[in-house]
Amino acid sequence: MCFSFNMFDHPIPRAFQNRFSTQYRCYSVSMLAGPNDRSDVEKGGKIIMPPSALDQLSRLNITYPMLFKLTNKNSDRMTHCGVLEFVADEGICYLPHWMMQNLLLEEGGLVQVESVNLMVATYSKFQPQSPDFLDITNPKAVLENALRNFACLTTGDVIAINYNEKIYELRVMETKPDKAVSIIECDMNVDFDAPLGYKEPERRSHYHEEPAEEEGDASSYADMDVGFRAFTGSGNRLDGKKKGIEPSPAPIDPSDIKRGIPNYDYKVGKITFIRNSRPQPKKVDDEDAMNRFIAFSGEGQSLRKKGRKP
Repeated sequence: MCFSFNMFDHPIPRAFQNRFSTQYRCYSVSMLAGPNDRSDVEKGGKIIMPPSALDQLSRLNITYPMLFKLTNKNSDRMTHCGVLEFVADEGICYLPHWMMQNLLLEEGGLVQVESVNLMVATYSKFQPQSPDFLDITNPKAVLENALRNFACLTTGDVIAINYNEKIYELRVMETKPDKAVSIIECDMNVDFDAPLGYKEPERRSHYHEEPAEEEGDASSYADMDVGFRAFTGSGNRLDGKKKGIEPSPAPIDPSDIKRGIPNYDYKVGKITFIRNSRPQPKKVDDEDAMNRFIAFSGEGQSLRKKGRKP
């Protein structure tokens, strides 16, 4: 008598059979041994995995491009990335520094790596973490060039891009059609939010209303140039005494103050410098001067009249 026994009531779905999931100890790229400089890893969103991962992935027949979900179970933080190379030591993977900061991972910390399929991005919105990002002449072109080193984006991540030997951090505020999207060979619209700490400049009106001219005290006109005022001089006595000769001028009236000649041709935004207020003599053309002046054209007069000879 033979008995057949099946541990599972239902067969394992094919989706789980093609799923890659394992744990690695993660380190930053600066810890990667080797003579070659791998600073290019810091400029993107891809990681370096061990060769055994490539062997396991090839057997699972997963879809391309290879995209992964990284999870720090201790802090419940996760992000998504691509893979750059399979040259790391066994049991170790190397991550960009900004990715380790998002996951709150330290050197040698454990990270869960799972293969995923993400939808292609159609829209993303970024918020620069410093107003210095506004100094870039064409920020969209700079971001587009930097995103070529990324494989996917996750809402809430703070990515780092390098431009002109300076690191700019941008927070991913929104992605469509999902919170995690693939940006490989996609047509994506990019938008920017106001940088963190940015303040709108105060707008000042170009035209200010001048306060109405108030009638000032008569003493304030003492130092100003005044016109003619009658009976303001001092007198002298024949006997030489100075009693009763002190002048007692009438109070200054505002109408006595000399005012400048207004410029009736004044236009807002135009400044006119008058170098000489005297009217310039009218210039006479050379032709008119030659027509007016004729040499030896005058008539002479004689004191003695010549008589007629008989």
